[in-house]
Amino acid sequence: MKKKIIIVVSLILVIVLAIVLILVLNKKEEPVKTDEETKVIEEIKLIVDDKELIVKLEKNLTSDALLEKLDSGDITIDLEEYGGFEKVGDLGFKLPRADKYLKTSPGDVILYNGNQITIHYGTNTWNYTKIGKITNVNEEELKEVLGEGNVTIRITK
Repeated sequence: MKKKIIIVVSLILVIVLAIVLILVLNKKEEPVKTDEETKVIEEIKLIVDDKELIVKLEKNLTSDALLEKLDSGDITIDLEEYGGFEKVGDLGFKLPRADKYLKTSPGDVILYNGNQITIHYGTNTWNYTKIGKITNVNEEELKEVLGEGNVTIRITK
């Protein structure tokens, strides 16, 4: 009697394993969607006078926190000229940091010290958290938009 039970249980296990194997082998893989297809790419806008700068955001906690803050409304910041390569301004609040040693390039939008935004129109190397990259203007156009001296920007979705 025990042998019959063992044989029946073994047969049932073999059948179940065969069904699982068939299902796994016949499962169709869904194609991986690109960012454009899923609309995962998050962008924000920096408004300087009447010019709109599009910033493609990095996928990090800093950008997520900035997007969350923008849910409450636009952010206006006065940026000051600094070092001949960037404009920098106080956010008025802190964002999470993940600083690493970076070499910036024109168009980089950076978080500095957790509470300051910098827009680079030149290069620099320092410990920063990258927020994103301005994508719709070149280096010369960016310098023209930012102008000389201080400038006020509005950050919006």
